[in-house]
Amino acid sequence: MMASEKLFGLHATALQLRSQRMMLIASNIANAATPNYKARDLDFSKALDLAQQQGGATGQALEGAVAYRVPVQSSLDGNTVEMATEQTAFAENALAYRSSLAFLQGRIGTLTRALKGE
Repeated sequence: MMASEKLFGLHATALQLRSQRMMLIASNIANAATPNYKARDLDFSKALDLAQQQGGATGQALEGAVAYRVPVQSSLDGNTVEMATEQTAFAENALAYRSSLAFLQGRIGTLTRALKGE
């Protein structure tokens, strides 16, 4: 078990995975007008399970949990990015990222107070 997992539980790993998911979604949004671009997303639950099995390592967890999105409506140029879907996923992920970050900030504050003897 990694030291960060002992101190912060799953939230440290979750934060890393949320960050990676945010980059995938941002890449999808950036390529919304690129012909034949295939939108990808991270299955967060699957990635977290894989990371737990690997002792908190997120590298291989990402590989096993990233998949192409299936579009609701296909486009003529082969691009599978749907802006409404991407924006919703980005907003949901950003909220979850902020929640994990707030938990970690609280945990760090508690540890800091404990070390100072407050």
